[in-house]
Formats: sequence, structure tokens, C-alpha cells
Amino acid sequence: MFSDFGQGLKSIVGGELKSYTGMMEKARNQATQRMVDQAVRLGADAIIGVRYTTSAIMAQAAEVLVYGTAIKYKSQCS
Repeated sequence: MFSDFGQGLKSIVGGELKSYTGMMEKARNQATQRMVDQAVRLGADAIIGVRYTTSAIMAQAAEVLVYGTAIKYKSQCS
């Protein structure tokens, strides 16, 4: 509660909201790990074209989405 109050004041005067920055970084890391886990379950060797997006879903709540294309590398060597 006090953190949100302090961050609200900080947003009025400007500057980085460090607790929210950290929370968004943690959310990006979690979203990335979920994407990697899904690619592994699909048997992929890599993920290409990775994109991140965020959006506010309600007051003081945001979501982080990450998506990419899981690929299976196939060597052409004989």
C-alpha cells in the first residue's frame, strides 16, 4: 500500500518508478520462460521473431505478452 502511494507521488513529479520497473522486468522474464518452455514441449530448436508487448488491463494492472515462432532446425548436410 505504501509503495503504491509513493509510486503515485513519484508519477506526478516525474522520474523512474523503480518498483514498477522491477515488477515489469520480472513479468517479462516470466513470460519469456513460459514461451521457451512451450517451444521445448513442441521440440523446437530455437525461437525467432520474438516480440514483446504490454498493455494496461485495468487501473494499476498491466500484462506482458511475448510471442515468437518456434522452429526446428534441419541440417541439409548429407
